[in-house]
Amino acid sequence: MEARRLESLKQIAAGIAAQFGDKCEVVIHDVSGSHPEHTIVHIENGHVSGRRVGDGASKVVMEQLEHQNDQPQDHLCYLTRTPDGKILKSSSLYIRNGRGAVTAIFSINYDISNMMLMHQELGEFMLTRDREQSEPEKIINVNDVLEDLIRQSVALVGKPAALMNKDDKVRAIRFLSDAGAFLVTKSGDKVAKYFGISKYTLYSYIDANKQQEEKKHG
Repeated sequence: MEARRLESLKQIAAGIAAQFGDKCEVVIHDVSGSHPEHTIVHIENGHVSGRRVGDGASKVVMEQLEHQNDQPQDHLCYLTRTPDGKILKSSSLYIRNGRGAVTAIFSINYDISNMMLMHQELGEFMLTRDREQSEPEKIINVNDVLEDLIRQSVALVGKPAALMNKDDKVRAIRFLSDAGAFLVTKSGDKVAKYFGISKYTLYSYIDANKQQEEKKHG
């Protein structure tokens, strides 16, 4: 492999290792020769796999050396396991010379062992008692809640809003007020429109209900 190409790859390797920290190993294999037992010419964070410069090739590198006449595609985002049990997320990129021949393999190996343990712990933590539940509960939409409360108020009165008299509407609005419907943003506009009254009239009904309740408890 050309010295200038190697120096460029070393610069990229150092940048990647610095960016992603000491769990990210970056290896440069020189496969331009015929010595698979000594392919590593540069390595960052070699403690991840326990390798160092001068060590031999991985399985991916060996396969490339055995099929030098092929045109391999970059092998991205696959899992490997180190001899001491670490799980690595790996990518291997084939570096070609000016004639298109593969002369180096640039490998990135990120130790995800702790992440996999965390994923398992989080999965167990998020399990519910109902193991058959296949998806999380739907997030409550406050507008849907308001519409449901309005339907309940109409059912309480027993007639559609168009047929309600003043007392009926006061009763329906009392139910909505007690149920907290007016805590919903802009609920006053929607309720007033539904019952065919102005917002001024709506608030007068609410005040009348409050006064009635105060007399009961006064």
